[in-house]
Amino acid sequence: MTIQETLKHYWGYDNFRPLQEEIIQSVLLGRDTLALLPTGGGKSVCFQVPGLVKEGISIVVSPLIALMKDQVENLKAKGIPAVSIVTGMGKREIDIALDNCVYNGVKFLYLSPERLLSELVRERIRYMNVNLIAVDEAHCISQWGYDFRPPYLHVADLRELHPGVPVLALTATATADVRGDIQEKLCFKEPNIFQQSFERKNISYVVQHEENKLRKLLDIPRGVKGTGIVYVRSRKEAEEIAKYYNENHFGADFYHAGLTMEQRSAKQDSWQTGNTRIIVATNAFGMGIDKPDVRFVIHKDMPESLEAYYQEAGRAGRDGRKAYAVLLYNHADRLKNEKKFESNFPSVDEIKQVYHQFGSYFHLAYGTGAGVSFDLDLGDFCVRNKLDATKTVNALKFLEQDEYLAFNESVFLPSRFRFEVMNEQLYNFQVQNQGWDAFIKTLLRSYGGAFENYVRLREFDLARRANLSVQQVIQGLKQLEDEGILHYLQQTDLPQVTWLQPRLQQNELIINKRYIENRKTVYRNKMEAVFAYAEHSRCRSQMLLAYFDETAPKCGVCDVCLEEKRRKNKAETAENITAEIVDSLSMEHKNIGELVTTLKTGTEKERLEAIRLLLDAGKIKTDGEKYYL
Repeated sequence: MTIQETLKHYWGYDNFRPLQEEIIQSVLLGRDTLALLPTGGGKSVCFQVPGLVKEGISIVVSPLIALMKDQVENLKAKGIPAVSIVTGMGKREIDIALDNCVYNGVKFLYLSPERLLSELVRERIRYMNVNLIAVDEAHCISQWGYDFRPPYLHVADLRELHPGVPVLALTATATADVRGDIQEKLCFKEPNIFQQSFERKNISYVVQHEENKLRKLLDIPRGVKGTGIVYVRSRKEAEEIAKYYNENHFGADFYHAGLTMEQRSAKQDSWQTGNTRIIVATNAFGMGIDKPDVRFVIHKDMPESLEAYYQEAGRAGRDGRKAYAVLLYNHADRLKNEKKFESNFPSVDEIKQVYHQFGSYFHLAYGTGAGVSFDLDLGDFCVRNKLDATKTVNALKFLEQDEYLAFNESVFLPSRFRFEVMNEQLYNFQVQNQGWDAFIKTLLRSYGGAFENYVRLREFDLARRANLSVQQVIQGLKQLEDEGILHYLQQTDLPQVTWLQPRLQQNELIINKRYIENRKTVYRNKMEAVFAYAEHSRCRSQMLLAYFDETAPKCGVCDVCLEEKRRKNKAETAENITAEIVDSLSMEHKNIGELVTTLKTGTEKERLEAIRLLLDAGKIKTDGEKYYL
């Protein structure tokens, strides 16, 4: 099929969105390509369409595990074979998935970046017929970016395995430095950028300098109809402000990474369908969200960077209609963020201490653990070791930079199983163990393909079909695993830490101090850019665009532009009233009542103000009763 036929067949669209077709043609010509498309601009189509029309498999690297899993499920629903390999999967499960990529016609392999550190994964990719390497959220490869992920630096290793295969790097936000860095780190053969403007003409960007933020949180949805998102910094705040909205008769709910996958899906669906008007969320909310009719996005607290702000604010008004992006800001925010900035960065000794405490927490012996992943209850870990959560996460990121550990902040993997015996052996086991026969038959009837691949299962559904409790189902699966009949992997919804090297003694760690200082400088610059956006009286849209090295005329709809219009209109009105007063009094003297009523411009208040200013300036006079020139 042609690319147009592929788009129509699998997505049902007659036409590509702006720049999609040009990006796809560039990839099909074998050119390394950097595509900057806004959030919701259809980035996935740019690699999925060429991946389908070309023979072979496309490798997609992304740090967003939830988004990867959604895309894999959507591709499968279209009849397109796709797999994902992420932190938390077992070795046997990964082995089977990679085998399918080599031998069984899989079209898309999604990988989290730390998986590229595995020799097993790299070696198997060598034998795949790769047609495209797509790098999503490509800004993560740049240490000048706001969300640098050290494992991304290993994406270039794929180029050594398949030197003739084009790379497509995709991101929604990147400054000029980051754009250059992406192309350099991915070894582009020549510069090649497709960039859509960052300008969003239908969004009115507003900064409200407000001491009483809670009151303003109510004023905005009173004045703006439709659904909205309110971003806050902490889980606790998300819950408290959602409660505050409901107490004030606004339908609201909260969303953060501490919820189970079922809770997140239910809350998201309720908001997507309009049953919940306002979702109060941490930055865990939004990836992959494409609700077109969001009328307002409020940031109660200062964002970490203008890149993050642009992406989050950009979830408003995707239907092209008028929408508002509001940042609530006061002087206390600057002081709070200055203080937080200093406390966020751990010292070298603190990083080494966190490493040691992780080893003890996971009961890992020195010299062991390479390649092993552990579920991490970050709250429990920090409470037990009396640590600050933010500083601990940053310590993990520095350990990741030096490739001691890999850290995924949010991983959800459903329960799955695979039979470890062949059909005949399973039948013999059922004959010899009649007590298991009904349970195994229910498994076989409920889930196909479990002899070849790991298959998702829901313990609740299986319990209902087998007339057992969920706990009995879990125990039954574990017992069958002990018998060697199947391999059962229970669902997880926790962050994960993967040890990339065997555990070292604390004094053997070498931490790159210069890198820490570089990150501090990058974050300081990004924080100052947010301060400038919030504090300067310049067109907000122009400031955002200038940050991304783009120029544009004033937007005319942000708070600064509207205030300029009001001042200009007020000045013009005053000038017109003054001219009328002079004309009127040049013909005859008038008392105040006659003078005010003969004027045609402005309100009564504006007319009286103009008369007072002319009197003060000595341009008109009064004898106490009549006014004259």
